Amino acid sequence: MATVERTQATMTINMGPQHPSTHGVLRLLLTLEGETVLDVEPVIGYLHTGIEKEAEFKTYHKVITLNDRLDYVSGMTNNFAYSLAVEKLLGIEPPKRGQYLRVIVAELQRIASHLVWLGTTGLELGVLSAFFYCFREREKILDLFEMLCGARLTYSYIIPGGVRYDLPDGWIDRCRQFLREFPQAWQELDELISQNPIWLERTKGVGTIKPEDAIAWGVTGPCLRASGVAWDLRRTMPYSSYDDFDFDIVTETDGDTFARYWVRMREMLESVKIVQQAMENLPNGPVLADHPWATPPPKDRLDKDMEALIRHFLFYSRGYPVPPGEAYAAVESARGEVGFYIVSDGSEKPYRMHVRAPSFIHVHALPIAAEGHLIADLIAILASFDPVMGEVDR
Repeated sequence: MATVERTQATMTINMGPQHPSTHGVLRLLLTLEGETVLDVEPVIGYLHTGIEKEAEFKTYHKVITLNDRLDYVSGMTNNFAYSLAVEKLLGIEPPKRGQYLRVIVAELQRIASHLVWLGTTGLELGVLSAFFYCFREREKILDLFEMLCGARLTYSYIIPGGVRYDLPDGWIDRCRQFLREFPQAWQELDELISQNPIWLERTKGVGTIKPEDAIAWGVTGPCLRASGVAWDLRRTMPYSSYDDFDFDIVTETDGDTFARYWVRMREMLESVKIVQQAMENLPNGPVLADHPWATPPPKDRLDKDMEALIRHFLFYSRGYPVPPGEAYAAVESARGEVGFYIVSDGSEKPYRMHVRAPSFIHVHALPIAAEGHLIADLIAILASFDPVMGEVDR
């Protein structure tokens, strides 16, 4: 970034770390000339959880409950990326039904996350009603997740080897009902927001990022695709049977705040398409690989098979060893590429775990989008990046 020349007209002020529009405890050190933003310096660390370090003291199975607290709005995708990395080290692959169930919950999670983003951004930009519409629909997805795994926020549902549970009775009918109703709800949101004069005034031409800048800063996800770059890990580096499904990679070319909004809106409909295909073609069979020590035995064998009971006890109390080596795996989350790099020394605990968090990168790319805009625009620009501070401060 260019060095800002300070004069008597420039001033430096703090925005945050306690500010309702910073999407968590984020401090922005702003250099202003009047109301014009000359520079933004993100200052992070106020929510430091130490999850990466703590993972070194937990068995591989127990790390799952840590990683879905990083991006607490999209816990399924964190479980997903972590499990793929561990599976690479173990050399195992989930059964096809397990892979499809991962895709279903990951896409439902994407819709839920985008709805949180849209509802809260509406609050910040003066379109308050959107919040109620968005959270009404999000509740339906959380009900499905609760029905599936008993949790509404930190799921720990996707585990190395597959998923923890198969679908309960009635779940498919409830999910199909949601998929039938959601396009109508999406239409309501579109009519409410997309031509709203306040929304257009606050987002059109605001916070533009050129595609070359987005690539140079490592921006991914909807923020990258809104700048015209059709990069989506689900298509460019398919995982978990994503190449079985027909869906479009949504892009826009303006690269501004409105483009980032519109990409997320259209992505929700693409996610509906993916879930519908996965439900229609859901394979039969197990949902979890049968590994001799790295996956828990089926529950129905515990009271009939002593070896299964011993394996169950060892799995949950001692953990399981993972062959020495290193692996990186990533998935396309609602915010972009979230990846886990794990180094194993052959023990039951990771020697080192590092998370490639899209929010960390996007927060630091904020200055290129905010420079030259009014301080009031900074609210809209930051919101359009959709950062979650839990995965920034790890």
